[in-house]
Amino acid sequence: MKRGGRTLDRRHLVGFQKATMLMLAGIVVLHITTIILLLVATIDNAWWVTDTVSTDLWGRWEMKGSVWHYTNLKDYPEDYLQTVQATSVLACIFAILALFVFVAQLFTLPKGQRFTFTGILQLIACLCVMIAASIYTAELHSTDEQGGYGHSYVLAWISFVFTFLLAITYLVLRKKSE
Repeated sequence: MKRGGRTLDRRHLVGFQKATMLMLAGIVVLHITTIILLLVATIDNAWWVTDTVSTDLWGRWEMKGSVWHYTNLKDYPEDYLQTVQATSVLACIFAILALFVFVAQLFTLPKGQRFTFTGILQLIACLCVMIAASIYTAELHSTDEQGGYGHSYVLAWISFVFTFLLAITYLVLRKKSE
C-alpha cells in the first residue's frame, strides 16, 4: 500500500489502525468525562459555600442546629439566575448531543471529511458553560464577603476548558480514508 510516497507494510498499517482506535477511544473518554463534569456542576450543591450555607443553581442548603435545610434562592436576581440555570442545562444538552452526533458521524461521514457539525455543537456547549460561569461570577456573589466558590463552580470552569479542547479537536479531526 502506498502512502505519501512510501510503501506501508502490513505491520505499519496495523500499528496505524491501533493508534487511530486509541485516539478515538481517548476522545470518547474525554467527551464522556466532560459530560459527567457538566452534569455534576449543574446538579451538585456547591457553587457557593460557607461554613453554614451551600448554594447551587437551584437552591440553598442552610445548616440550622445540626440539620441542613433547603430554601429557595429568593435573594438572587431572578433574570441572572435563570440565565445561569438555562445555559448550564443547555451546555449539558449540547455536549450530550455532540457525543451522539460524533458516534453517528463515525459511521456516516464520508472519508476525508471533518467532524464540523460535532465541533460546532461542542463549541456551543463551551459557550453555554462559559456564559453560565461568567454570569455567576460577575452577578451573583460579587459583593459577598463570606464564603467562596465551591467545587461545582470549579468543575464548570474545568468543563469549559474540556469542551473548548474537544471543539477544536472535532473541528480539526478528519475521518481517515484507510
